[in-house]
Amino acid sequence: MALLSVQDLSVKFGGEFGAVSAVKNVSFDLHRGERLGIVGESGAGKSITGFALMNLLSAPGFINRGKVLFDGKDIVRMSERQLRKVRGNRMAMIFQDPLVTLNPVLTIGQQMIETLLAHRRLRRDEAEFIAIQKLREVYISSPEMRMSQYPHELSGGMRQRVIIAIALLLDPDLIIADEPTTALDVTTQADILELLLHLCMSNNVSLILITHDLGVVCQLTERIMVMYAGEVVETGKTREVINDPQHPYTQGLISALPQQTLPGHTLKSIKGYMPSLLSMPSGCPFHPRCAYALDECREHRPKLVHYRDASVACHEVNRLHQETLAE
Repeated sequence: MALLSVQDLSVKFGGEFGAVSAVKNVSFDLHRGERLGIVGESGAGKSITGFALMNLLSAPGFINRGKVLFDGKDIVRMSERQLRKVRGNRMAMIFQDPLVTLNPVLTIGQQMIETLLAHRRLRRDEAEFIAIQKLREVYISSPEMRMSQYPHELSGGMRQRVIIAIALLLDPDLIIADEPTTALDVTTQADILELLLHLCMSNNVSLILITHDLGVVCQLTERIMVMYAGEVVETGKTREVINDPQHPYTQGLISALPQQTLPGHTLKSIKGYMPSLLSMPSGCPFHPRCAYALDECREHRPKLVHYRDASVACHEVNRLHQETLAE
């Protein structure tokens, strides 16, 4: 049985002109120890999906439909008391900005110890010992000294290591990392990613990595899920999708990577912009930006169909799939 099974998940946001769909019909399974990357441009619905998986959406956002089964239990239908036993304890989240995540008026030690005491029956000295051990695991120097420091006294890379240590405090089965290295320099980013991969593999922890960086996804994940305008447009094994992308949007993302352009040449980009939730196009949501769009693309929304080593939501790919079956 999958550790996490997401079935037809849809998220809406209420507003003055009625509810709009931010995430539509997302389904996937994640097994214990498996690493999944969710990629796409800003506005694709990646972070909203991550928050929905932990039922952390706040008004006006709400889960409109679907199930999020964690170890067979539906998180969508859990009470707040039940959720508190899962969040942090068995599912942990690493957010984009550690300065926002960490409480600026509490020391690192206070925040880690209080987290442990809230979920475990421990003495304070036992909680302190575990917190120091976790700081050592993420290669923070002089962890005893760091326990008495405040977040602003640490560097960006150090703060992100503290966030990872806090996420690992209660030995969770799943970590959801939402753009965990966005604000860091390239060298520190590489160190953090290597650390995250090592910790997940050594502790058999499942990982969902939310990012716009395909290079990061290649380094850390086994499977990839590409989202556009709140929908999954392609999913499969990371290497297969990166080496042989089927959906025009995935092809565009890969072509836009700097290493795909010769020195001295203009970087490639996908023309146009992500559509507004208030004015979604008919048919395939990507068709206004797609060079291969046909009348069928403008009129009918494509279904996710398995083709080669991936599942793709594209009319042209679906047609090729049907021709292959007919041969």
